[in-house]
Amino acid sequence: MIPEKAPPVNVLGEPLAPCSTDPLTGFFRDGACNTCAEDLGSHTVCAVMTAEFLAFSKYVGNDLSTPRPEFGFPGLNPGDCWCLCAGRFLQAHDEGCAPKVNLAATHERALEIVSLDVLRDYGVPD
Repeated sequence: MIPEKAPPVNVLGEPLAPCSTDPLTGFFRDGACNTCAEDLGSHTVCAVMTAEFLAFSKYVGNDLSTPRPEFGFPGLNPGDCWCLCAGRFLQAHDEGCAPKVNLAATHERALEIVSLDVLRDYGVPD
């Protein structure tokens, strides 16, 4: 018998909440910041986009604001939620332009890269 897989957990030790279905986000494009060993970027931080962060991300080579219809990507706008790579979030934090974070929808694996104290500094009510 195959053991049941434990449900995903957020950084608060609770069941992982959805991040966004419009736009549809996540490594698996399932609306949640679920992850696996193949998710080398650790798309685990449910971030609320800001104009400042989107400009920063574009500047460092990851343009999240331009639509890419050939990939089914609508482009992000301020206020959109997105499963962001934990390393990119930490980089933005270090540069002073990190977006807000939905802690309930941020996967516990983010803690391998970003401390809970840092994530809490950017936390928004879910």
